[in-house]
Amino acid sequence: DENLGPTMLRLAWHSSGTYDKMSQTGGSGGGTIRFKEELMHGGNAGLDKMVAKLEPIKQQFPDISYADLYTLAGVTAIEAAGGPKVPWRAGRVDAMDPSAVTPDGRLPAADKGSPKDTIAALRKDVFYRMGFNDQEIVALSGAHALGRCHPDASGYTGPWTPTPTRLTNAYYSLLLGVPWTLKEWDGPMQFEDPSGKLMMLPSDIALIQDKTFRQYVVMYSKDRDLFFKDFAAAFQKLEELGTKNLKKVNV
Repeated sequence: DENLGPTMLRLAWHSSGTYDKMSQTGGSGGGTIRFKEELMHGGNAGLDKMVAKLEPIKQQFPDISYADLYTLAGVTAIEAAGGPKVPWRAGRVDAMDPSAVTPDGRLPAADKGSPKDTIAALRKDVFYRMGFNDQEIVALSGAHALGRCHPDASGYTGPWTPTPTRLTNAYYSLLLGVPWTLKEWDGPMQFEDPSGKLMMLPSDIALIQDKTFRQYVVMYSKDRDLFFKDFAAAFQKLEELGTKNLKKVNV
């Protein structure tokens, strides 16, 4: 089911995106997103369904760790959506109990109240904390070409692109080429295109408001192959943060 792919990618992203390079905690290594304590974190709303959907695969192949399963699901979803083949290595060892769950608040926030604060939080609170630079931030943001927001999960609504099951560089072209306006509705602040069918979050619009971020948005909007190359490298790095002794396997 191609509609499951974006959520598989989100599960892999969120299981990995808790890494903190200073304390060397978090990351995909322990498979901790399967614990209800982590699933209850605000950014993980709705991911309990994907954890449950992958459980029969774990039962069928008990030798694979949850941590390897979730990260493998992410790279599989990227390739199935027409994206690049992301190198994947096995050997993550599951944490046995929820004591390894990191504090809530380590995942990117869609809105911090003002463009300046949203940009600062993206950089310092999230991506720099993990060890990413500005170019990698913009490359990883291209994953928003896939999927859509659901009011019962994030509170936001709608897809970023007209092809939410295909990974392309359209996210960047749309960011630059569409006159985005504030959506008038009862939900949180988001932007919409003239048709009202597509949306962008404040954290997306921040990428074209910041001069450094914007240059990479322009670059990727013009060159899909470059986006694929940089996205694959950044996504492999994301999934391997905090892991050790990983090995190549045939999958």
